Amino acid sequence: MIKYRIFVVDDDQFIRNGIAEALESEYIVETFSNAEDSLEAVEPGLPDLVLLDIGLPGMNGIEALAEIKKINPEILVIMITAYEDIDTVISAMKTGAHDYVVKPIYMDALEATIKNALETIRLRKEVQILQERYLKENVPCFIGESDAIQDVMDFIKKVAKSPDTPILVIGETGTGKELIASAIHFRSPNYNGPFITVNCAAIPRDLIESELFGYEKGAFSGAKASGKVGLIEEAAAGTLFLDEVGDLSLEAQAKLLRFLEAGEFYRVGGTKKYFVQTRVVSATNKDIDEMKKEGLFRNDLFFRLGVIRVQVPSLNERRADIIPLAKHFLSTLSQKFDKKFTRFAAKVETVLKEYNWVGNVRELKNLIERGVLTGIAPELKVEDLGIATKDTENIQQGIDVRREFPSIPSTGIDFPSLQEGMEKFYIENALRIADGNESEAARLLNINHHTFRYHRKKLKIDN
Repeated sequence: MIKYRIFVVDDDQFIRNGIAEALESEYIVETFSNAEDSLEAVEPGLPDLVLLDIGLPGMNGIEALAEIKKINPEILVIMITAYEDIDTVISAMKTGAHDYVVKPIYMDALEATIKNALETIRLRKEVQILQERYLKENVPCFIGESDAIQDVMDFIKKVAKSPDTPILVIGETGTGKELIASAIHFRSPNYNGPFITVNCAAIPRDLIESELFGYEKGAFSGAKASGKVGLIEEAAAGTLFLDEVGDLSLEAQAKLLRFLEAGEFYRVGGTKKYFVQTRVVSATNKDIDEMKKEGLFRNDLFFRLGVIRVQVPSLNERRADIIPLAKHFLSTLSQKFDKKFTRFAAKVETVLKEYNWVGNVRELKNLIERGVLTGIAPELKVEDLGIATKDTENIQQGIDVRREFPSIPSTGIDFPSLQEGMEKFYIENALRIADGNESEAARLLNINHHTFRYHRKKLKIDN
């Protein structure tokens, strides 16, 4: 649960104590009698909100507001004024105040104003907690709560310890293979070295050798007079990530194999032998076994690249991560495009969980980006995502289009069997959406956990 921190700045001790006593059960509250002391306590991430009296002794509230915004513009400030002086209020709002309240203070109204203000940063705080949880030991942020992705990250911790053992990352398009590669780099002894990324599919086949291994002056028509250092040399003492390695030409594959076996290579057009120590992490979404059969990929290179193999699960295999990822993208993309989205509409999470993620995490990010750009803040709706098909509309209404209810024939129907089949269908479906979590599945069906478990046991549903 998010615990927000609030500063109360007022020279009236009775008001300070009264507000603190009313709020401290729900928030972390600190009180100050003057602006100067409160400013000394303000830090980049602290507090979340300030209740700031305008008529303070010494530095007044308007001046203090300006100083707070210099320290951290994201801190919410609600001004407190003894009388509704419209000019003062306008000045405060122009300086960056989020809202204001007028004395005498009515706690119900103040608490409602605070809740409305904090709602604007709730999503950012949730994402911050997620990032702090996963962004540890210099590892790039990989949002993931599912067992499937946690198993991958635990495996990475073990295999990354070697500075030069080749690792092959296998997974569908959009699963985050480059992020896995960077996590390997920052977990390895090479973390202080460079992390060089090469998209083998984006470089013409007749240029890939010179890009990887460099070339000497005059090596070919159009070559730089001074020659060129290759990406392998640039990755010395670091990590070279070869994305879409299946697109390498057979000639480049042969040179790469020699480098992996002996740590040596020649620049294109040169006779000098170069030695470089770097770890090669490669990735592909292609069927390498099929390519080997067709003679398009060397068998010996495949085994050398894949001394260690990491299989990245698809987003459909890690559905528990869909909503944390979606919240992360909603927050970061809202900031990027200066939008004020703070939440998803009620049915969005259900639609996202039900959706077939062919494009995986990249597709999820693209859909959220579309929604942020086309939607109207603060709430992202299903139609903003561009996936509000007939199927998703029916899902929102609690109807599954894959199942049709038969009419009753003159001979009647076997209602107990039909009822049992429907119960089994929805319980299995809820478990799938909830990634096996019974409490979440019960919530989706709007029944309590014990009732859900009883029906699951009665119907002998194991997974």
